[in-house]
Amino acid sequence: MNVTRERAAAVLAGNWLGSSTVPSRSLYPHQWSWDSAFIAFGLRHLSPGRARRELLTLFSAQWPDGRVPHIVFDPGTPPEAYFPGPSFWRAGRTSGLVQPPVHARAVLAVHEAAPDHAFLAALYPKLVAWHDYLRTRRDAGGRGLVAIVHPWESGMDNSPAWDGPLSRVTPATGFVRRDLTHGEAGDRPSDDDYGRYVRLATAYRDSGYRAPGDFVVEDPGFNALLADAELALAEIAEELGLPSGAHREAAARVEKALQETLWENGFFFARDVHTGALIREHTCAGLLPLVLPDLAVAPALLATATGPRFGLGRVHGVPSYDLTAPGFDPGRYWRGPSWSNVGWLVRRGLLGHGEHALAERLRDDLVETAFGTGFAEYCDPLTGTGHGTRSFSWTAALTVDLLTAQPAAVA
Repeated sequence: MNVTRERAAAVLAGNWLGSSTVPSRSLYPHQWSWDSAFIAFGLRHLSPGRARRELLTLFSAQWPDGRVPHIVFDPGTPPEAYFPGPSFWRAGRTSGLVQPPVHARAVLAVHEAAPDHAFLAALYPKLVAWHDYLRTRRDAGGRGLVAIVHPWESGMDNSPAWDGPLSRVTPATGFVRRDLTHGEAGDRPSDDDYGRYVRLATAYRDSGYRAPGDFVVEDPGFNALLADAELALAEIAEELGLPSGAHREAAARVEKALQETLWENGFFFARDVHTGALIREHTCAGLLPLVLPDLAVAPALLATATGPRFGLGRVHGVPSYDLTAPGFDPGRYWRGPSWSNVGWLVRRGLLGHGEHALAERLRDDLVETAFGTGFAEYCDPLTGTGHGTRSFSWTAALTVDLLTAQPAAVA
């Protein structure tokens, strides 16, 4: 085991709670939904049993309506360690929001590393219910796309794409931010943005987690990952000897809706469902449809990715926001820094579209930057300087995967 892989494995061992992995012992002391999926991609190479346990633990908290909550709270962690905690959500041991559906792809990858049909059989109906929830309960725009009702659901909390919709929200006050205890204020969302997050979450909670409020957005990243997840679910169904056609058809419908609704001038933009208008901010979410192997507009999207807005292949990782925009900030959360999970997903897309040299250049940079920053949460795309917390689990896990997977691997 080389030194980088060994240290990444040590991060994952240090963040393991016994049945799941925290993203960070300090800043994020519970289980997060899409974090656990990315963590499983790495754990499958180190301990397939732990990878299976990670995902089974997450899905044990699935709601009766099919949603997979974005946080599963650890009962052994003091309530004051994170805000908003379980008492805020009033939902037992979970939050009431969701995160991008990368889970089916993770389940399939774990099975491929160490085949276990019982594991697939246990999670297949749960994944079906999860996707059904998204398609039926979250199609607020009526165009076959999932709408998110809170920036946290995108996984890209303070993306500049959310500024317009958030401007309708009056910030809440009177709460204590726990994140600033463990992170630099300059790396984190502003107080006003955090107040808006709390206001939206409060309103959604008080509606019984049914009625969307002032923030209802179709996010291209979330929907691309749902289409990819349906393709993974089709493969899982085939492994179990079940029909897979409905999953492939669902993926094709989402992909078609993405191109018909969110594609414009060489890029995928988010859409504000309340106004019907595209939000013309170039964020990394608009690159994630590259994971879809049959994406007709892939050449144009690749041109945008490698152009001046993202500088793919010439900067560190994949910037979360347009390098040429006046609001680009290389150190503040999702307003410019590069994240390893986005780089990992874009690399998958590059491989799927035959861009092997660029994919390997990105792989090498992701590994070197992760090691050089102590597996930082995110990094400055211009300098490679680490930001956010260190010993971050998905950075470590995806480094293990990049070091272990064959160069031409896609999943």
